[in-house]
Amino acid sequence: MPALITQLSSALRRLALVALAVVLSFGLTACSGGKAKAATLSADDIAVIERQAEGFLAARDRLPELATLVNERDWTFTRNLIHGPMQEVGREMLYINQRLLPADRPEANKRAESLKAALAELDEAARLQDDKNLSKAYIKVASGFGLYAQILPAQVQADLKQS
Repeated sequence: MPALITQLSSALRRLALVALAVVLSFGLTACSGGKAKAATLSADDIAVIERQAEGFLAARDRLPELATLVNERDWTFTRNLIHGPMQEVGREMLYINQRLLPADRPEANKRAESLKAALAELDEAARLQDDKNLSKAYIKVASGFGLYAQILPAQVQADLKQS
């Protein structure tokens, strides 16, 4: 009887080891079998980003006009341009950022906040008629537009260039 128990115990151990090997084999195959799909933007996301980017880029295209106003120290029209045609830039960047890939959002948010802060500085310098800070603030605004535009997905940039 003790020999039978020993044989049975040995057989159960072998069976458990085989079962463990099978489970591990299937587990490893399942984990490595399919390649991870790269994160991509949906067609809806691209459409929203393009629509919002058009407004953003239209505001960016007004930078030469803003530079002229800054150089001429035209306090009133500098502020009018910021509060008029450039007013929606913050909202447009917000909508763009919401549709970007999750990995790109922190940098996009950082750049958007930087541009909004630069616009506020420019507005404040014009309000105070501060010659010294007006040009510095304009440089930050122009740089902010350029940096944020780089966040736009390559497909959106290509589509907007074709338009």
